[in-house]
Amino acid sequence: MGKVTGFLEIEREDRDYAPAAERVKHWHEFVLPLEEKTLRDQAARCMDCGIPYCHGQSRVTGLPTGCPVNNQIPDWNDLVYRGNWDEAARNLHSTNNFPEVTGRVCPAPCEASCTLNIDENPVTIKSIECAIADRAISLGLKPEKPTHKTGKKVAVVGSGPAGMACAQQLARSGHEVHLYERWAKAGGLLRYGIPDFKMEKVHVDRRVEQMQAEGVVFHYNTQVGVDVPADRLVKDYDAVALTGGAEKPRDLTIPGRELKGIHFAMEFLPQQNRRVSGETPTPDAPILAKGKKVVVIGGGDTGSDCIGTSIRQGAASVVNFEIMPQPPEHENKDLTWPLWPLKLRTSSSHEEGAKRDFAVLTTKFIGENGHVKKLICARADAKFQPLPGTEFEVEADLVLLAMGFVHPVHEGMVKSLGLSLDQRGNVQADTMAYATSLKKVFAAGDMRRGQSLVVWAIREGRQCAHAIDKFLMGTTTLPR
Repeated sequence: MGKVTGFLEIEREDRDYAPAAERVKHWHEFVLPLEEKTLRDQAARCMDCGIPYCHGQSRVTGLPTGCPVNNQIPDWNDLVYRGNWDEAARNLHSTNNFPEVTGRVCPAPCEASCTLNIDENPVTIKSIECAIADRAISLGLKPEKPTHKTGKKVAVVGSGPAGMACAQQLARSGHEVHLYERWAKAGGLLRYGIPDFKMEKVHVDRRVEQMQAEGVVFHYNTQVGVDVPADRLVKDYDAVALTGGAEKPRDLTIPGRELKGIHFAMEFLPQQNRRVSGETPTPDAPILAKGKKVVVIGGGDTGSDCIGTSIRQGAASVVNFEIMPQPPEHENKDLTWPLWPLKLRTSSSHEEGAKRDFAVLTTKFIGENGHVKKLICARADAKFQPLPGTEFEVEADLVLLAMGFVHPVHEGMVKSLGLSLDQRGNVQADTMAYATSLKKVFAAGDMRRGQSLVVWAIREGRQCAHAIDKFLMGTTTLPR
C-alpha cells in the first residue's frame, strides 16, 4: 500500500505542538496539523505488509493487535497517497463513527503494531486519520438516513462514545432510537472528562446534530434509575442498551481522606469543561487550582488531564505521583511487538511544567483547620507496600485522585434491574451477543468491559448495535 519504496525514501514526520508557554494561556487545541503534501508523503510510507498488524487480530485471543475498530488502515493510506480523499473518508467512516475523535485522543495502538515500528518509525496513522476526518467534515457532515423504518424501538442509556456509536448504527438501520443522558449535553467522558485543549467540544456537537438528523432522540438531564424507572424502559422498548460507562472511581482510603481539598478527578475536570463551554455550572463548590500547590495521584491519561487543567488554571506547582515503578524509556521490541508495549510515555501536559515521580505510595493526608496541607508518602515496593525508611512529605493545597475507575455505579439502574455482574463488578454480557442476564437488555463499553479507551468504546457500541439489530430482526447487515 502507498508508494512501494516510500518507507525507504521518506522519513517519519508527525504533527507538532504549539509552544508550551503559549498553549497554557488558553483552552483550545494546540496540535499543529500537517500540510497536505506532507500527509500524502507520510501515507506513502505505508508498506505492503504481508500481515498488516495495524488492523489485524490475534489468532490466539481473537482480539485486535492494533486498531480495536479494525480501521482498514493500509487501504486509506493508499487512497490518501493517491489524493483520493473522498474515498478515504468513506472507507474510514465504514469502520469508525467518530474518527475525528480518535484522531485526537486515541493513544494509537495501530502505530505501536505498525511493521515499521520495529525500527521505531511507524507510519503517522493517527495524524492521517485525523486529517481524513477533518477534511471530510469541513466539506459538510451529511446524515445517513435509513432507507426504511423497522417499527422497533430501542433505548440507549448513556451518551458516551459507546452509546453514541450504538445509537447511530441502530438509527441508520431504521430503528427508532432514544438516547438517555443524565447530564445536560451528550458525549460522556468526551464532553466532561477530556479537556478542550485535547479535544474541543465542537467535534461532539457536530456528531450530535448528525445523529439527530438521522432520527436519534436525545433525552438530557434524565438519569435512568432515578428520574425514569429502569424497568419502565425495559417494558416500553423492544431492546435496551446500557452504555453508562465505568464511573465508580478508585478511592484512596487512608487517614485524612475526609479533609477538604481532596477530590476525584471527575469532580474537578467536568467543572472546567462546563466553564469553557458556557454550560450552567452544577451547585457543587468550585474546585480551582489557581495559586495552589497541586498533587495529582495517578499517572494515566486522567492524571495528565488534571495536570494540564491545573496549569491552565494557574497552579503554583503541580506534582504527579504514580504508584507503579517508572517504565523503561524504550520497550524490548523482540518481546512486545506488535502488542501495546509498557514504556515511559510523556504527555503534552507533563511537558508543561509538572514534576513526576514513580513508585510513590501516599500513606496519610495531614491538614490544618479541616483542609489538606501535606501528604505523607513513601517509596513503594513490588507489592505496593511502603518501604521502611523512605518516608517523605509533600506540601499540597489541592489533591486530585486520578487512579482510574473500578466498575460502573451499581446504585440505581444496575441494582434495580438485578443484573448479573462479573468478578470485577462490571455488568456481565458476552462479547458476541452483548446480552445481559435480563432478556432484551444489552451492555457495551466500559460498563461491560471496564475502564478502557475511547476507541474500544466505539468498537463495543458498534458491535452491540449489530447484536441488537440481529436480536430484533433475526438478521443484520450491520458490521461487527
